[in-house]
Amino acid sequence: MSEQPQQPSIEIGLGEREAEGIYSNVVFITHSASEIILDFARLLPGLPKARVFSRIVMTPQSAKGLHRALGENLGNYEKQFGDIRLPAEPPRRSEMGFTGQVD
Repeated sequence: MSEQPQQPSIEIGLGEREAEGIYSNVVFITHSASEIILDFARLLPGLPKARVFSRIVMTPQSAKGLHRALGENLGNYEKQFGDIRLPAEPPRRSEMGFTGQVD
């Protein structure tokens, strides 16, 4: 049997500000032929508009890798803590009052 080549290790720096994280309870996803755009926002009760706090622009290949890694991590989470329950039907954009415009 041949051995798989070792992947080089990557050192990742995490600044103090980034380590705090940004809370998001909604994400808007759009795409072009060459990019996937994720707008992470907060929708607060009583406010008619969500505010985008972070925009991530990725290649479709990177987005697919994220999709795979997120699926694996959610699977591991559910093995440890049990099923994640979702509401029966998430509200549609139009039901939340979104127009698709970002101010």
